[in-house]
Amino acid sequence: MITAERLRVLVEVAHAGSIATAARRMGFTPSALSQQLARLEREVGCALLDRRPTGAALTEAGRLLVAHGEAITGELRAAELAIAELRERPAADLSIGAFATAGQVLVPPALRAFREAHPRTRLRLTDLEPPDGYDLVLSGDLDLLITHRYPGVRLPPARGLARRPLLADRLRLVLPSDHPLANARRPRFEHFAEDDWISGDDTAPSRVCFESLVAETGVSPRVAYETRDYAVILALVRAGLGVSFVPDTLLAGADRDGLVVRDLTGRRPVREIHTVHRDRPPSHVTTMVSLLAESAARFTPRSAHRLLQ
Repeated sequence: MITAERLRVLVEVAHAGSIATAARRMGFTPSALSQQLARLEREVGCALLDRRPTGAALTEAGRLLVAHGEAITGELRAAELAIAELRERPAADLSIGAFATAGQVLVPPALRAFREAHPRTRLRLTDLEPPDGYDLVLSGDLDLLITHRYPGVRLPPARGLARRPLLADRLRLVLPSDHPLANARRPRFEHFAEDDWISGDDTAPSRVCFESLVAETGVSPRVAYETRDYAVILALVRAGLGVSFVPDTLLAGADRDGLVVRDLTGRRPVREIHTVHRDRPPSHVTTMVSLLAESAARFTPRSAHRLLQ
């Protein structure tokens, strides 16, 4: 019979990437975890890990069992929190995963307000670039995930999870201030077909968005510089080396010297920002979601327009 504890060990190993790292996180020795995994393999009747000199990788059966284990482990952790709330014991930890821009502009005000209201709760923030993090929420390793979806990018499945919209983050065209089209009345994507563009690499969500506009318009601008770092993107644009799309939230607090920010005519791509948590979140998670919504309200179209003037 499969036990929840040994299932949790397998999930931890999958998330940590190695038995040694998982053992350190759980406070066990690697040999103790190896014994637990060996017993689990005997219980299910097949190998769950492919052990190699360079480490261990999940087998097909291991991946299948981890998918079930994440849901079971998450339910057990949710039950522990529910009992703690029933006994009026405040949650001791709140773990959040967020992508870089959210961690820079949305999360800090919410974390500050939360800490002032709940000083005994330990807060933890982890950098996670989409689509990563869904499995960690499902297993209970994360209480809350802040993630995004660019136009043209599919959302990951959210089995057993609640995904809620937080903010429609407009992507704005950023030009050098001396660009010939800096003051054009109705700029279109097609007008910049001969420009050098700055975008993420081929796997970046921002690049997928860019390529979707290429497919819609039939023009193929040259991507001359590839980077996911928006600070680098703004520096390159300011130097007159190209044009790019940059999220409104990031532009609100950016130095705009040497830059012109415009909206394309007919196409206004939006990056959708979501929160992801378990279907029945404990009260400290719903509190944080509410605080994040207050933080995001600063970036509604009206307030964002005011900040960018």
